[in-house]
Amino acid sequence: MSTMDRAAEVPVGRIAALRARWVPGPWNVDAATLTVVTFVLVLIGLVMSFSASMVDAAEQGRPFGVLVRQVLWAAIGTVGFALAASLDHRFWRRVSWPLLLVAFVGLALLLVPGVGDERFGATRWIQFGPLSLQPSELMKLAALLWVGDVLERKRPRDGSLQTVPHLLIPAIPLLLLMGLLVLLQPDLGTTILLALIIGAILWVEGLPGRFVAAAAVAGVAAIALLSVTASYRMARFQGWLAPEADPAGAGFQLLQSWVALGSGGLLGVGLGSSRGKWHFLPNPETDFIFAIIGEELGLIGALVVLALFALLLYLGLRVAYAVPHGFGRTVAFAITAWLVGQALINVGTVIGLLPITGVTLPLVSVGGSSLVTTLVALGILVAVARSQPPPNDRPQRRPSPRAVELRGVRP
Repeated sequence: MSTMDRAAEVPVGRIAALRARWVPGPWNVDAATLTVVTFVLVLIGLVMSFSASMVDAAEQGRPFGVLVRQVLWAAIGTVGFALAASLDHRFWRRVSWPLLLVAFVGLALLLVPGVGDERFGATRWIQFGPLSLQPSELMKLAALLWVGDVLERKRPRDGSLQTVPHLLIPAIPLLLLMGLLVLLQPDLGTTILLALIIGAILWVEGLPGRFVAAAAVAGVAAIALLSVTASYRMARFQGWLAPEADPAGAGFQLLQSWVALGSGGLLGVGLGSSRGKWHFLPNPETDFIFAIIGEELGLIGALVVLALFALLLYLGLRVAYAVPHGFGRTVAFAITAWLVGQALINVGTVIGLLPITGVTLPLVSVGGSSLVTTLVALGILVAVARSQPPPNDRPQRRPSPRAVELRGVRP
């Protein structure tokens, strides 16, 4: 029997079931636009990471070393993006538990002497040959998928709002455990992002505004306490408040960031022509790559990057609003809040609106684990967008818990 004959024997219904399980709907405008925005940012990141790192890389005898490594990570992330965009987004409910376990094991391994790779006074990476992985990056994605799955399992069948204990019990203990492990690295910036992700999920799931406000106040107080108890954090805070008071010490990085941004003017000094990356601006390819963008591409280039993240925010909220199912809506909103929130924190740090926290610019800064995880997360967002029927074919959907609360009605 030929291969064609054997294939003809497979029941059509089974093929349709497999397609329904593994493949979302056809590509639509939101999914296509999200993909274009994502890879425009990746392309900008590859170009600017090469430009920002070329001085240090050339001095180490490998002028293209950072670029080659980042292109490799981008290729891996692109495969992850394509796979995530092709799968039904509900697939991630089944793998959220093992993903969370792997992330916790990775964070725990960093506490074992000799396992983690220490850089800049922090142990955040596990080395695998020429590549290094950062478990906290995986934790961001795993946490939002796991909390989204748990809340979907606990969602009342009659569509009524979940109680506050139901919302807080799975999320807050997880956040406290994650935060403790990440703070031991130490990494305050990622801890803030994890809190932002969990807070976004609880808010969209209907947590009353007074609880969100109280959590925000408690978070600010906790950050202030952690800053006072660690000398290097206190120095960063003082350098942010008055960088001119210590221009060669705590205020050096912020002042050099301002110099780089100011030197760019409207159109920039030209691609590859930054002076800040010549050992004036620390971490030009990671935490402060936006300053190099502003210097080399000017105000216009910086505004283009910000516009792309603004478009990502619009598309993410548009996708989340269109989803009739709880898990897809929750995940779409959480991914959007995570990536846009991280971008705002990074840019706020670079321009001096926020203290330095060590948060990178998603898709743009150098960092393999961050790039791959971010691309997979955006692939999931695209899958959620693809799962939605055309507007004219959409059934009447139940309003989200947050929409119900804002409107003052029950579903």
